Amino acid sequence: MMNIDNILKLVQSGDLDIAEAKRLLEEGLSGMPEAPGHPAIRKTANESSEDAGDKSPGETSIRRKASFPSLSEEAVDDSLGYAQLDLSRPARTGFPEVIYGESKSAEQIAAIFERLAAQTDRVLATRVDADKAAYVAKRIPGAKHYPEARALTWLRSGEAGPVDGSYIAVVCAGTSDVPVAEEAAVTAECLGSRVERVYDVGVAGIHRLFRRLPVIRGASAVVVVAGMEGALASVLGGLVAVPVIAVPTSVGYGASFQGVAALLSMLNACAPGISVVNIDNGFGAGYNAALIHQNGTKRDEK
Repeated sequence: MMNIDNILKLVQSGDLDIAEAKRLLEEGLSGMPEAPGHPAIRKTANESSEDAGDKSPGETSIRRKASFPSLSEEAVDDSLGYAQLDLSRPARTGFPEVIYGESKSAEQIAAIFERLAAQTDRVLATRVDADKAAYVAKRIPGAKHYPEARALTWLRSGEAGPVDGSYIAVVCAGTSDVPVAEEAAVTAECLGSRVERVYDVGVAGIHRLFRRLPVIRGASAVVVVAGMEGALASVLGGLVAVPVIAVPTSVGYGASFQGVAALLSMLNACAPGISVVNIDNGFGAGYNAALIHQNGTKRDEK
């Protein structure tokens, strides 16, 4: 009986090359034509029909994943030794791999940056300080540093083009929350989304928020960044009809516990439609918002 295991065994034994295995998998395991010279993977129409009824949902899912070209060994660059670069991530997820720069040396960031830039149309590194960014920029023409966001970007075209007239709103409670909000905004922009920034509209002067509600309500997704008690996310959750991604920040006095108070407040919000990322995780919020925005745009185009 033909299945994924047969194909993998033939590849491992050298009787079937990777390109041929990929072609067969892409054609689908049901109704697959005969592969000359490889009797172990020949199948009749009757056998295909019988096997289709025996497949569990899990088996079907695994087989579909196995047909993705991104799972081949050619999709990984491990030549640096300290990193295995996922070069096919754009084909699999829609966005390239992102570099987390906090604990990496400037040399490591630059080397990874160079490899990714050779394979993709955009590169993003987060948590990159000014000294590391200056080093990378000398090696990567066109790399741009956003000091407030601590983000470093490179775009093959030189500029990120918005998907269309739609946008993401990035909202923050106070000026002290702007660095995390900027990380979210720059992330979303690097991934191709347009961003509208609405800053310093926290609940301590809630009338400031109401002045900007039309902009916020017009967004495809809203990122809400707040420290202290983190109440802004719950307020906005009851005012908009789109997903809200809440980001607690470590801004606040002692009892805020470096953002834990805001995190718990957001997790316990009674307003529906709110998802919460980790403390100070502007990148995660911006990435999720870009996914929501761009998948919504794709549906609208159909």
